[in-house]
Amino acid sequence: QVQLVEAGGGLVQTGGSLRLSCAGSELNFGESAMAWFRQAPGKEREFVAGSSANGRITPYKDSVKGRFTISRDNAQNTLYLQMNSLKPEDTAIYYCAAAVRRSIPTFNWDTYDYWGQGTQVTVSS
Repeated sequence: QVQLVEAGGGLVQTGGSLRLSCAGSELNFGESAMAWFRQAPGKEREFVAGSSANGRITPYKDSVKGRFTISRDNAQNTLYLQMNSLKPEDTAIYYCAAAVRRSIPTFNWDTYDYWGQGTQVTVSS
């Protein structure tokens, strides 16, 4: 059974940093496109950052460019999201997602096959 387990969320002040991780099991992690999405209360789930299977293609949501960095360690089946210069508007539940039938990430949540349980990120002003 495929599992994606996120960790690293928490409460941080504006300008602070957090590093999220997502450990995958029972999937072809190294051949799968991976992504981070987030969902704030009352809002739709939105794409934050993605990674191609080899890690070379990494698209970002415009508002996080220059602040967030997605990376992956295929040997450890783990995806990361380094978040710096956090803002209150970054507050949301962050989800890790895997697309096992594609190697290039997309922006659409419905093209991903598996999801983690989510980790809460709260940025106080």
